[in-house]
Amino acid sequence: MPHPRLRVLAATLCALALPTLAGCMVEKATPKPKTTRNEPNFELDVEPILRGTIMSESIMIGFEPTIVRGYGLVVGLKGTGSRIMPAEVRAQMIREMARRGIGSAAHGAGDLSPEKMLNSDDVAVVIVEGVIPAGSPKEATFDVRVVAIPGSGTTSLEGGTLYTTDLRPGPLTTGSKQPFALAEARGPIFINPFIEPDANGRDSINRTSGRILEGGKTTKDIPIKVRLASTSHARAATMQSAVNSMFPREPGQRTETAHGRSGDVIELNVPPSWRDKAEEFVKLVQHTSLMTTAPEQTAYAVRRALLASPGQGEAAAWRWRAIGSKSIPVFQDLYTYPEDGPRRAAIEAGAYLKDPMVVPPLIEMATTGDSTTRLLAIDLLANLGLDPRIDLALRPLLDDADVDIRLAAFECLEKRNDPIVRTYVVDDKFDLQVVPSSKEMIYVSQSGRPKLVLFGEEGAVRRPVTFAAWSNRLMIRGDEGTETLSVYWKLPGPDPPVVLDAPAAIPEFIAFLGHQRTPESPLPGIGLTYAETIGALHALWSDGFLPGGFKTEQDRILAAIIRAQEEEVPPSRPEFEEEELDLDDGRVESLAGIEETGTGIGGVDAPNQADLQAVERAATGRDTVPR
Repeated sequence: MPHPRLRVLAATLCALALPTLAGCMVEKATPKPKTTRNEPNFELDVEPILRGTIMSESIMIGFEPTIVRGYGLVVGLKGTGSRIMPAEVRAQMIREMARRGIGSAAHGAGDLSPEKMLNSDDVAVVIVEGVIPAGSPKEATFDVRVVAIPGSGTTSLEGGTLYTTDLRPGPLTTGSKQPFALAEARGPIFINPFIEPDANGRDSINRTSGRILEGGKTTKDIPIKVRLASTSHARAATMQSAVNSMFPREPGQRTETAHGRSGDVIELNVPPSWRDKAEEFVKLVQHTSLMTTAPEQTAYAVRRALLASPGQGEAAAWRWRAIGSKSIPVFQDLYTYPEDGPRRAAIEAGAYLKDPMVVPPLIEMATTGDSTTRLLAIDLLANLGLDPRIDLALRPLLDDADVDIRLAAFECLEKRNDPIVRTYVVDDKFDLQVVPSSKEMIYVSQSGRPKLVLFGEEGAVRRPVTFAAWSNRLMIRGDEGTETLSVYWKLPGPDPPVVLDAPAAIPEFIAFLGHQRTPESPLPGIGLTYAETIGALHALWSDGFLPGGFKTEQDRILAAIIRAQEEEVPPSRPEFEEEELDLDDGRVESLAGIEETGTGIGGVDAPNQADLQAVERAATGRDTVPR
């Protein structure tokens, strides 16, 4: 036997031998690929004032509003629905109704099958669409639009209620290959409040579209991601640490705010306290400094860059916000800076960071200067903490000659919980808010929580009054000098009419219109819906029996859909009629009377881009009707 040492030597010699030696063939391993770092994904061109921020080295993915759509079922119509719909839509609705148990005894429908329900003229299949704000968490609410399917034969959605409907991103589709649902919608449909109830067919007003205020609800978190311009695990870790230092994990938050997925991507989870301010949260993340030490030094660098380039005021304000309260001493003296850009940047940052020293210059901005500057200042004042100086300065603005200033002052005081704004809940249908003002006006909201705002708490229905509306189903009479009105009201159908006394004071009269008398709440009322209450008030105002102006919030749902659609690929979606109020004479005019080009889903013509921009301009403002 060879000596062990000889065996080791032989093995070593064999390993070192040439490959041609018999019995000593060695297979070479595949070389390990070299790890590359800082591989460019894309190039960024940023301003000097943004260097050293997350924005300077990355972009946001998924930070756009998401349009969601779906086919839904509206019930409770009075013969104004239709059984007509495309075959593929009917098949999908039958499957969906069966899945949800609609038509079963559990829904109170007895043996009424989905097929029989769809054949009834008391229901209608509709298109439901809405816009989910970027970064929305699960169970966030949003407004939705409801539109009858074009060509279906549905004549009115008045009085209808939408059954729970899944909403999915992208164009409307049917069949099994659909995107996952991101949200659902349901609730009573709010249509044009300036129509005559139950007068379908007696006028030319479109009743086939409406909205459900806060009727949409997300069923999943909408993720936001940061994508690095260059692949780097080290840089991704630095960004993650910077974000988590600024937004530490909150109670009820399942994961850290920033979580690195790779050297390319970081996923952001909007903290609970920021869920109603997702856009602001992302802006702060973008402007967060990667170097978290020496914040004062970073704030001074931002100041120097701003004074060298005054046009970068917006970026400077966000950078100071992201740095936090330690930046306040750096820009405080700029509150009175002569140049507009640096002064406004400092004031915006100071208001966000709640610096008490910013209050006097903000109050000056809110009370003097052009309308745009005043509106900005009023909005910034809403974010500041308890300070009697602010409330005392804003209250006189409720009497301002500019109606937008009056509304902005009201909204600011409302956010600040000023007791001068009195809020009453009318049967959980809508809020009635009353503010003192010498400029009497009724303001109607058409998004979010239904709300009627009455400017001028001392107003009353003008007397003598003899008023009739809605084919004489609503009649009001009152003599001069009396404190009450006689109200005649008849519901559609065989029920007998009622005649009740109502207060002439406008706040109490509005509550009377919306309140439904019950044993638990025996105060008199005729139980109108929010839309009917608005319609009655507008008709009364049009006849000259209510003082002041009448102002409505425009349809922000359509505007949001149009804005989001511009970012969609492909932008394939039908546009439907949208009603715009012309309150100068009480008429309702349509925005659909424009040249149509192109074809949307299902062959429905869609307005061209110029028309969409015109609709957006109309829908993002407010109608004002002075009287």
